[in-house]
Amino acid sequence: MGDPTLRVCALYPDLLNIYADRGNLLLLERRCAWRGIGFEVTSASLGDGLDPGAHDLFYIGGGQDRDQRLCAQDMVDTKRDALHAAADRGAVVLAVCGGYQLLGHAYELEDERIPGVGLVDLHTVREAGPRLIGNVAIELELPGIDGPRVLAGFENHAGRTHLGAGERPLGRVLRGHGNTGASAFEGVRRGNVIGTYLHGPLLPKNAWFADWLIATATGAAEALEPLDDRLEDAAHAGARRAAGV
Repeated sequence: MGDPTLRVCALYPDLLNIYADRGNLLLLERRCAWRGIGFEVTSASLGDGLDPGAHDLFYIGGGQDRDQRLCAQDMVDTKRDALHAAADRGAVVLAVCGGYQLLGHAYELEDERIPGVGLVDLHTVREAGPRLIGNVAIELELPGIDGPRVLAGFENHAGRTHLGAGERPLGRVLRGHGNTGASAFEGVRRGNVIGTYLHGPLLPKNAWFADWLIATATGAAEALEPLDDRLEDAAHAGARRAAGV
């Protein structure tokens, strides 16, 4: 058996890229390279189809409302069935901010309804009130990791995301607003499908989570080789301090 390779598909990197999303992909690439794991990234934008079996991790970033509208309809028209098939076989789907909102059924903005791909049972509503902005930290548990861990980042969203009764959040809010500002929960996780509002970017501030994504997506049977993470640990500690945790 050859060396493992992480095959990533970045959806709409030309449009959904306003929250330092390239930093997430770059960190995955570097942490794979440092361990001798291959890394391949493919872009899929407007009009492009998806091969559900050709990628281990699908990444969807955030964008402005106009770009999100364009991507939402295209995702429904050209990528929804493939994303469902990929998720059904256990591929990782990581969606941040605007991408997170598109995982559900719809994003409602006053009299407009932006469709989602329905990978998870949730809907987002642009409700009256201030934007939910600031440093945020959440506590979560993931398969294969002993005990709860902390994700820290930054959130900036006007939508309030409501999970269906059968869905589980990604984590519990320690500081910040989370999905609605009132639910005390942040993000969503159904199997290997993960949505979150944390950006800034997310993975450079939480290298341990990047490693979990790599191991899960590649099906690593053994723990990943440890790295010298002094800088990464300092970035994580700084993000936690900024959130007050």
